[in-house]
Amino acid sequence: MTTAIRLPGRDGLLVVPAPGWAASYPPPVSRRVYAAAHVAAVDGGSVDWEATLRFREHLWAHGFGVAEAMDTAQRGMGLSWPVARELIARSASLAPRGAPACGALACGALACGALACGAGTDQLVDGSRYPLPRIVDAFAEQMAFVQSAGAEVILMASRALAASARGPEDYLSVYGALLEQAERPVILHWLGEAFDPALRGYWGSADFDAACDVVLSLIDRHGSKVDGIKLSVLDAGREVALRRRLPVGVRLYTGDDFGYLDLIRGDASGHSDALLGAFAAIAAPAAAALAALDRGDLAGYDAAMAPTVPLSRLIFEAPTFHYKVGVAFLAWLNGFQSRFAMLGGLERQRPARHLIRVFELAAAARALTDPELAVERMNELLARHVGPERV
Repeated sequence: MTTAIRLPGRDGLLVVPAPGWAASYPPPVSRRVYAAAHVAAVDGGSVDWEATLRFREHLWAHGFGVAEAMDTAQRGMGLSWPVARELIARSASLAPRGAPACGALACGALACGALACGAGTDQLVDGSRYPLPRIVDAFAEQMAFVQSAGAEVILMASRALAASARGPEDYLSVYGALLEQAERPVILHWLGEAFDPALRGYWGSADFDAACDVVLSLIDRHGSKVDGIKLSVLDAGREVALRRRLPVGVRLYTGDDFGYLDLIRGDASGHSDALLGAFAAIAAPAAAALAALDRGDLAGYDAAMAPTVPLSRLIFEAPTFHYKVGVAFLAWLNGFQSRFAMLGGLERQRPARHLIRVFELAAAARALTDPELAVERMNELLARHVGPERV
C-alpha cells in the first residue's frame, strides 16, 4: 500500500512507500549501539512524559540502547539538571532488565548496554569560570545519580570545564578524579564545536591531534575505567585516526551523523560502535541494517542504511546544534508524540522548507513508519505554515 502527497516546489505527487521493516529487532551482537533520544514537550513548555517515554520504548524494541539526557534531549538548550534527573529516573524504571551481558551487573539489574546517561556540569552557570574542584563536584553529583539509577555513565563534555581549564593538565586532573570515583567503566564524550560552539578547544587544544594525545594519555592512566569514547567531530578521517590509536578493549563510539555508514561497517583495521542522535530519527532502517551486519550481509546493511545518510546529513546541517528539531519532527510524523513541540519552542528553529525536505528524504529512506499518518500530519503542517496543499 502506498500513500501520496503534494509538496511545494515538487512536480507531481510524492509517493510514500510502506516501510517494510520488522516491528522489532534484537540488540545487535557485532556492534554496541546507542540512540540518543530527544524530549517531547507540551506546546513548548513542560515535558510530555508519556510521549517521551514511549519513544524510548520504541528504541529499545528496535535493539538500541538509549543514550539518555544528552545534548539530543536538549541538555544545555532547555533541559535543566533537575528535569534531567527525573528523565533519567523514569527511563531507568522502564529500561530492559534480566540476565545481564556483563559480569559487573547483578541479575535483575538493567541489561548491559540498555541505558547510558549523561553526567555533566550544568548545575553551573554557562560562561562563568570555576575552580576545578567545583567542576569535579558538579560532575560527581551527576555521576553518582546515574550510577544509583543502575545506568552506565557518559561523562559529557562540560562547558564549565572548557571555560575554566588552563590547559591539558586541567582536563587530565578533572577526568582523572572522576574516573577514580566511577563504579564501572564510563563513556567519555567529545563533542565538537559544530554541536556546541562553547566547547571549542576541548581537551586543552584546538588542534585535533594534540587533543587526541590528551585523551589517550587519560585512557593510558585510567584505561580500566573507560569503556569507550563518543566522538562527534563530523570528520570520518579524524575518527578513524583516533580509533586506530585506542588500546584494545576501548571502544570508539561514532557520533558522526554524516559518516556513520562506513564507520560502523568498518574496514580491515576495525570498526566504530555508535552513539548517534541520527538513530533516533532512523531507528527502523538502522535496526534492519545492523541485523544484516550481524548476519555478515554487507549488501543488506548498505541497502538499508545508505538511504538514511542524506536524511541524516540534512537533519544535522548547519547550524548543527538545531538537529534536535528534525528528530522531534520525525517522531511526530511517526505518531510518537501528539504535538510537534519541543522545550523552549525549539521546533521553530528550522524553517518549513527544511522540514519539507526532511519529509522527502525520510520517505526515500523508508523512515516514515506509518505513511498514512505521516501524510496526514505533513498536510496539517503545510496548511498551517505554507498554505493548502492537500491532495
